[in-house]
Amino acid sequence: MLQQLAVSALRCWGKEAQEIRLVKMRENAVFRIVDTLGEAFAMRIHREGNHSDDALRSELQWMCALQEAGVDVPTIVPAADGRLFVTAQQDGSPSSRQVDLFEWIDGRQLGTSENGIGGGLDDTERTYRTVGNIMACLHNQAAEWPMPRGFQRHSWDLEGLVGERPLWGRFWDLAALTAGEHKLLIHARDRVRRELRALTETAGPDCRYSLIHADFVPENLLLSAEGKVRLLDFDDAGFGWHLFDLATALYFIQDDPHCEAAKAGLIGGYRALRELPDALLDKLPVFMAARGFTYLGWVHTRPGSKEGQMITPHLIRLACRQAERLLN
Repeated sequence: MLQQLAVSALRCWGKEAQEIRLVKMRENAVFRIVDTLGEAFAMRIHREGNHSDDALRSELQWMCALQEAGVDVPTIVPAADGRLFVTAQQDGSPSSRQVDLFEWIDGRQLGTSENGIGGGLDDTERTYRTVGNIMACLHNQAAEWPMPRGFQRHSWDLEGLVGERPLWGRFWDLAALTAGEHKLLIHARDRVRRELRALTETAGPDCRYSLIHADFVPENLLLSAEGKVRLLDFDDAGFGWHLFDLATALYFIQDDPHCEAAKAGLIGGYRALRELPDALLDKLPVFMAARGFTYLGWVHTRPGSKEGQMITPHLIRLACRQAERLLN
């Protein structure tokens, strides 16, 4: 059904599909489409109700602004009438889906959330230094960018991470947690609340808090044959602390034997283009714990997801490890 929708929606760009293949199905469906002229594109069909039209438009506006500022992000292909995205209906469905289109980017993922980078990089530190450069450029642009009127995105702030109704769900209510794990996470949640409240009260939402990507996971870092790194997927982008991006980049590689080299490269690359004081970097464990909470909330709110069920034990193990490190 979604493939039929993709073929139909492509006509809004004045194109016909010659080849179409599903490449990713998680929050959204992503198809690789080759048109009749042989040009390749990535089409994203959004999960119903995932973002409002204003929020999606804002995401795409920021991507355009980042590209204008020299940050290498996927190139949006506007529809034939100039819209950044369209809405399309599946046959027989009363609801519509948001659909956008990007130029296709060749390359391979740096790794996976389940297996980290897995030793597949020739020079982990150098690669993650590039990732740090990209992150710093993104934060530099976001800190100075005058957002257009009506700009709307969610917030990875105190309430969004550890409030009573976090963005991705009440992680402490995850049914798969043991009594001991539940207790540990409650203690860690309360600690993160205190730390974030203190950070806000002492520093305020200054230049260390702005729009962030919020999904620097290995799947969203694409490595070309020439060694170039590209950042993909701004679906989670919103307002948040810059340290949340650093924590996200490190979270799923913490078991990797090259993790320390990646961390050194990431921080070094970031500091080459943007200030990162030691006093602020010392708060990284707070954001590592908060990042773990969000993933537990994600699986908690998707009990019917086979992928969520498979990865839940792994996510619990990582989250409890970060909670223990924070509390100890």
